[in-house]
Amino acid sequence: MLLMLLVAGTIQARHIVGGVMTYECLGNGNYAFTLKVYRDCNCTDCANFDPQALIAVYRCGGATNCANLNQNSFFRRIDVPIAESRDVEAPDYPCLIPPNVCVEEGVYYFTLNLPASAESYHVSYQRCCRNITINNIINPEASGATYSVEITPTSQNLCNSGPEFDQFPPTVICVNQPLEFDHSATDPDGDQLVYEFCTPLLGGGQITTPASLASSCAGAYPDPACPPPYGTVAFTVPTYTSLAPMGGNPVVSINPTTGVITGTPTVQGQFVVGVCVSEYRNGVLLSRILRDFQFNVANCDPQVIAQVASDEILENREFVINSCGNNTVTFQNTSFLQQFIDVYRWEFLINDTLRTFSPWSPTVTFPGVGQYEGTLMLNPGTNCGDTARIFVNVFPEIRADFEFEYDTCVAGPVVFTDLSTTGSCCLTDWDWEFGDGARSAVRNPFHSYLIPGELPVTLTVRDTNGCEDERTRIISYFPVPALIVISPSEANGCAPVSVFFDNLSFPIDDTYDIVWNFGDGGTSGEISPTYVYESPGTYTVSVDITSPIGCQTDTVFNNLIVVRPSPQAGFSFTPEDPSSIQPTVTFTDESQGAIRWLWDFDNGATSSLPSPVYTFRDTGVYEVMQVVTHPSGCKDTLIQIIDILPEVRYFLPNAFTPNNDSSNDQFKGVGIMEGATGFKLSIWNRWGEMIFETNNPDDAWNGRVLNTGDEAPPGVYVVLVIYREPRGKLVEIKGFSTLIR
Repeated sequence: MLLMLLVAGTIQARHIVGGVMTYECLGNGNYAFTLKVYRDCNCTDCANFDPQALIAVYRCGGATNCANLNQNSFFRRIDVPIAESRDVEAPDYPCLIPPNVCVEEGVYYFTLNLPASAESYHVSYQRCCRNITINNIINPEASGATYSVEITPTSQNLCNSGPEFDQFPPTVICVNQPLEFDHSATDPDGDQLVYEFCTPLLGGGQITTPASLASSCAGAYPDPACPPPYGTVAFTVPTYTSLAPMGGNPVVSINPTTGVITGTPTVQGQFVVGVCVSEYRNGVLLSRILRDFQFNVANCDPQVIAQVASDEILENREFVINSCGNNTVTFQNTSFLQQFIDVYRWEFLINDTLRTFSPWSPTVTFPGVGQYEGTLMLNPGTNCGDTARIFVNVFPEIRADFEFEYDTCVAGPVVFTDLSTTGSCCLTDWDWEFGDGARSAVRNPFHSYLIPGELPVTLTVRDTNGCEDERTRIISYFPVPALIVISPSEANGCAPVSVFFDNLSFPIDDTYDIVWNFGDGGTSGEISPTYVYESPGTYTVSVDITSPIGCQTDTVFNNLIVVRPSPQAGFSFTPEDPSSIQPTVTFTDESQGAIRWLWDFDNGATSSLPSPVYTFRDTGVYEVMQVVTHPSGCKDTLIQIIDILPEVRYFLPNAFTPNNDSSNDQFKGVGIMEGATGFKLSIWNRWGEMIFETNNPDDAWNGRVLNTGDEAPPGVYVVLVIYREPRGKLVEIKGFSTLIR
């Protein structure tokens, strides 16, 4: 069960990127083994290392014998807990910055006693699966791995220890950069070592359930590891093979004598590579150690780049700097990464003499107009250097200038005249910014301003060399409008009339002195005021405008506003509290100046009578509207709320005579109870005993206890009634009933 729990947390993801197993002979048949497994710790849904590596030992000779478990080839099974794990450091490239690739190493140590045997011992660990993003093998997500060593009878007799690789392969290899990695190993016995690329071994499959199949040879965690012979991964031939697992130009290969891997990978991606080291003594093969690993080929950013702030960058990173009218140029060095730049030198050819400058951002004075060439060299003579080629164009001076003319008191167009000059052939472009958001590309434009103010006008000019200059001048523009225009052009309405006078004149703002006269004694100093005319009549409106520099204009709008008389709506009604019992309402007209009436009772019913009478068919709140019309055609409206109350009335008698004479034989309340809820009537004697109770207002007391018991004696009884009116108000009625016999 413990094993099943461990597996459930680890077999759901692909993670293996490589591994290797090595051994050391301790004597007397004792051996120490080291298993190293590598995982991608930067992938999605990655599994961790197995908490325990499930190791199997087989003792067998040839391939056929090893494959037949019935011949007692299985020797031992051992569960090895993980001893340590660590992140593998990325390689240190002197001139490049590799991307962040995370690789973690898990290490398992264990010892075994292997009695001398005429057959080989095979010590193996298997696990699924490899990283899904591998480029050079088929179905990497379904390809597990086997890490195994064979201890031959010859190795047993000699107490031989296998070789061990000296260095860890680089986690990142830079694409299109020469690779040189020493993948050599050290043999403790000094035996001859031969290196080659070989095919990594398969092991395990994708089956995760049930547990019995998951631990089989086709499962994700074979328990124990299955016997040899082991299958090998399938490379995507012909592009990649076991001897050329990464391709490249030149092809990535390994030196059989030194173990040094060289070549230049040309394709980005992830590649499985198997490296085998064979150990020979006196020409006899003693052991063969296989390490496979996932090599990550990525685009690496250079650490040192030479560059200069410029006006243009040509092909091959050639920087063009233009200086217009100034032969002294300050260069801005934007090279990076500065912490890796130890030496920097500027060189310029000036008057056929090569001059050198040493500041990070130098200032150089050139003889005059012309083109000059130079270079910026970083770390010259080293592998981590870079050079930028520079072209400096010193052009003739360009100078922007202009003048303007306008009427200072009466608004009109401003005429602009270009006065710019250049030492080159000619000017090519003009860009005017008029200070009010408007622009123009005309050489000599005119512009009409809609706003006054101290307006900054900027002219930017360009010549045939691409040189630019600009000039800004302030225009004090405070004329009065050439024509005063307001909206509305006329107004005719019923008193009271609210009129918004929209001043459409320009240019004006709140710095202008503006005086409105509305014709009825009212005035305003706003630019666009709103004014209410209370009395009927015809009114002439005038407006006077004075600019901040004293320019003045005014206009009179004769008979602009006509205000007609209006009626005044008004009415009262009775009863003041109409109800479902009294739903008929009499409306009394109290309007003034009206000749026509229109009533709307808020339920589709209307009337044109001055004082109508209306019966509401249902209870509720109504908005009753009266619209009255004056002989001038003006109208007025009044709305009042009429609440037709749902009324309940309930009354109790004070005595009854239950003597069966058909007259006053029962005690019962009377009234109108439509819409009432929660009704309860109870009757109590003087000793506090309830002798009658009902929830139905139509039920009556017949003078007997609970209407079915003994006759109640004559006397006075307490009556309590509780109910809720239709709108939820609680009503309590307390009274007395005299029983007479």
